[in-house]
Amino acid sequence: MEKRDASHSLLAVALSVLAALVIPISTALAQTQPTDFQFTEKPGPYAVGLKVVNQYDRSRKFALHPTNHAAPSVSDTGPRPIQTLVWYPASGHNAKAMTAGDYAQLAKTEIDFDQPDENNRWVSKLAASANTLLWAQRDAPMVEGRFPLVVYAPGQSSVAWDNADICEYLASHGYVVVASPSLGKSTRDADDNLDDINAAATDISFLISYAKTLPDVDMAKVAVAGWSWGGIANLFAATHDSRIKALVALDGSMRYYSGLIKKSGDIHPKRMTIPLLFFTRGYLSLEDWNRYATADNEGPSVLNAWTHGDLLTVHMLGMSHPAFASMYQRASSEQKFAENQMEDYGREDVNISYGWVARYTLAFLNAYLKGQATEMAFLKAAPAEHGVPKHFMSVDFRAAERSP
Repeated sequence: MEKRDASHSLLAVALSVLAALVIPISTALAQTQPTDFQFTEKPGPYAVGLKVVNQYDRSRKFALHPTNHAAPSVSDTGPRPIQTLVWYPASGHNAKAMTAGDYAQLAKTEIDFDQPDENNRWVSKLAASANTLLWAQRDAPMVEGRFPLVVYAPGQSSVAWDNADICEYLASHGYVVVASPSLGKSTRDADDNLDDINAAATDISFLISYAKTLPDVDMAKVAVAGWSWGGIANLFAATHDSRIKALVALDGSMRYYSGLIKKSGDIHPKRMTIPLLFFTRGYLSLEDWNRYATADNEGPSVLNAWTHGDLLTVHMLGMSHPAFASMYQRASSEQKFAENQMEDYGREDVNISYGWVARYTLAFLNAYLKGQATEMAFLKAAPAEHGVPKHFMSVDFRAAERSP
């Protein structure tokens, strides 16, 4: 990803908040020193495997040599590349675990699978964290069994693995997680328009169809999780793809770009009957909302309209918008963290908060895809009952309105 994450006219009020997130990612992620990001959650009962599958959606055209927003000529197009990452429950394996640097290398071949882009900036941005070990082991043997599917949709123009920590975490607890990079309709970078949102939504459905070919996937249990722009693409996908049974949005753009949803004409949150878990960032004042209001983000509230499906809204009081993506945290300098910082919540506070985002995501999926009553009770309980520190988060559960 070499552009920006786009939930942004309103999302990063901490840097002038949103204004900062409309600058190029190459600037926004400028790194001057290593971060101390730590994923605080422990793995589940399974080892984690990772497969990288280079495939194409041959029903759609894409620029062979994409440049940002440049419309390709007919003679310079080919099938749409879908670099697919699959995290899955694995049996014990002694291969070396993936590092942050290993994940960064994958960015080189997102578009051209055979000719690495040696100028891709993710390698340098994660240089200070390059040797940090994560959990996944490449091509580890799959565990026998069938597991629920989670499609992860990254932020606008981002890499498939921008939340590798949560993807690995879910796999360790018995989920198959599939993701691909966020691309525009016909170029590497996506923009704030309906064509690019629909392209991302179609990618989600493509990945669900691909997952049907995997021997360890239970296709009756499918959810889509998305950060930022991925948290509007998943709404578009769920509207048109009945295989999707639940949604998770990590400060998703469906909250901030309701004008685009209204403009679509066929996306109606009030008609959605599936459960939604929505995490919101720290405080946004009415003045902030008004200052950054545009035609794209002015419209009926998606969360207010979500009345026919269960809605769990989790307010992460100390997290800025970029803090919901673990690899962005690793790529962020101390200066950049300070620009995004919410109140006086420090690095350690954000680490703890991110861990609780992972835990609540797991509980939600366990409750709605696996039918675990104990996890439903977890979601409805006060955060303090689980040991969440005071002043870190609040939880609001609203059950679906049932027809008489």
